[in-house]
Amino acid sequence: MQTYCLLGYERKRIGGAYRRILAMDIPRDNNKEDCEQRKEIISQVYRKWTVDHPEKRVYNDSLKGYIHIRYLSITETIRHASKSYESTYAVLSLDKILRNAVMIGKPRPVKKRVKNQKPFSRMIELRCEITGIGIVKMMVGIKRTGEMIQYCITAKRT
Repeated sequence: MQTYCLLGYERKRIGGAYRRILAMDIPRDNNKEDCEQRKEIISQVYRKWTVDHPEKRVYNDSLKGYIHIRYLSITETIRHASKSYESTYAVLSLDKILRNAVMIGKPRPVKKRVKNQKPFSRMIELRCEITGIGIVKMMVGIKRTGEMIQYCITAKRT
């Protein structure tokens, strides 16, 4: 198993102050065990993000509105991003992606056969450049009420 070491973003209370703890290993292979480890890493990133953002939303300038994180956001991203090292690495920049991603094209209708897209009336594709990864794609679903929900994040293969 090959791993790549990078800065994690786990926080621990040490001596009355929070201090960032280093070293989170992301497996690079595509076997089942490595995929399960990547799922857990993505899950940890979302857990820590929701602690830092209790309102579970971030303002995006390109959309001129808030992007909300829901359970569906987490499960879809885990399901898709855990399939590759690059996508898992991209999710570590979750906050940057949510804030800085830029809309590509126009909103498009949802795929009728995809059960998880049923709550949405339209889907928007956004992209963001992440150092060390390249282009990251984020899908955002728009509910009939106008609320924007992050649907999935994956690294774009070039």
